Amino acid sequence: MNDVVKIDKISLFLVNTARAAAGADRLKDIEKLAETILKLVPKGASVFCPQSTKLEKAAIGKLSRMVPDYSSANITVEEVSAAIAETGSIVCDSKGGKSLQASLLPSHHIAIVPREKIFATLEDFFDKCSGSPPTNITLITGPSRTTDIELELAIGVHGPERLDIIVV
Repeated sequence: MNDVVKIDKISLFLVNTARAAAGADRLKDIEKLAETILKLVPKGASVFCPQSTKLEKAAIGKLSRMVPDYSSANITVEEVSAAIAETGSIVCDSKGGKSLQASLLPSHHIAIVPREKIFATLEDFFDKCSGSPPTNITLITGPSRTTDIELELAIGVHGPERLDIIVV
């Protein structure tokens, strides 16, 4: 029964990320991660990846232009803290000294989400971290969007213009 709940949660998350105009992919295991990311990164693009988790280390594979700082990167590749199925949102936080700006400054964010970190609701996520919540949390739902006074939609003004999410 528990597996059914996990499948439903992951499927709901992927449907809602697509509704929010984010790219979404689901991988059965870590072996395909570097190959999947390589397909998302244009040739010559500079990439920042903190390489602080097993998934981040597996993700960089054969990427050629790694940079040491997100401020000079076109793309950030990182494992995020969690995901919320009901909204298709990813959760980035400042635990362990992670920089929230790394997910917001480059024009393309590639987020890696372990399937066990997908929560059905935002309330479920906060229940899990109620004992010691992070100092800063950013919820990201799709690429950055804003409209001006004439209701002209602009993408990427206050954050990445492209968001791809990979569930592993």
